[in-house]
Amino acid sequence: METDIKKKLARNWFKVLQDMICFEIEEIEKNKKKFISNHWEKNKKKDEGGGEYRILENGKVFEKVGVNFSEVYGKFSKEFRKKIPGANSNPNFWASGISIVMHMQNPYVPAMHFNTRYIHTSFGWFGGGMDVTPSIEDKKLKNWFHKELKLTCDRHNKRYYKKYKKNCDEYFYLPHRKETRGIGGIFFDYKKENWEKDFSFVRDVGLTFKRISKEIINKKNNKKWNNKEKEIQYLKRGRYVEFNLLYDRGTRFGLQTGGNTNAILMSLPPMAKWK
Repeated sequence: METDIKKKLARNWFKVLQDMICFEIEEIEKNKKKFISNHWEKNKKKDEGGGEYRILENGKVFEKVGVNFSEVYGKFSKEFRKKIPGANSNPNFWASGISIVMHMQNPYVPAMHFNTRYIHTSFGWFGGGMDVTPSIEDKKLKNWFHKELKLTCDRHNKRYYKKYKKNCDEYFYLPHRKETRGIGGIFFDYKKENWEKDFSFVRDVGLTFKRISKEIINKKNNKKWNNKEKEIQYLKRGRYVEFNLLYDRGTRFGLQTGGNTNAILMSLPPMAKWK
């Protein structure tokens, strides 16, 4: 399959998934709240792509949720190309993806994160995953979540779940706190074994997140909460902020390749606290 066709198929899927997720979120909000859409260009003087990030805030269920689509291209700086596979032999890049972060009103509903992307330098690869960050411990939810992820991974390869769960546990870790960000999930990068099979897996991961996030909200959102539990949520969000600003690869990649700052930082919660 030609490279341009692969790029187009991946890009179109990410855009379709953005529409699907946003529609479902508005349905959960019972049409009381709508997304505000923001289109952006990477470089207004040159054709280097851009994207659309959509934000919904102050809903009954979602305190803030962002759904970001991007398709950007250009040339890596000399310093940055050393960090990206395939960029030394070809500094030109193309990247497209979707990222979603949900911060909830109810502290019993965990924050949820998902992203998938396709990047091409001298070769192309997929990356992405999902993870969940509860404010209040729930072992039953953790077990159910990982069971669902394993079922998804096993449909494609029996080795995926163990490998990608380990990747996630190692990635979403705050060394300065010596603690994990949440209850983990799956995380994969530089996935380039077989394009058709990899793309099928990436699509399945997206649909799994759509289903899992809705089920978690339905299970947890009716639970009563108080101000003390909300304070616990604010403190947990502080950890979320620390990870995204200090360690997150997507944040660094976006900022260092001229992405839209507001779209990149949409993952930050509307309010967080530190002691």
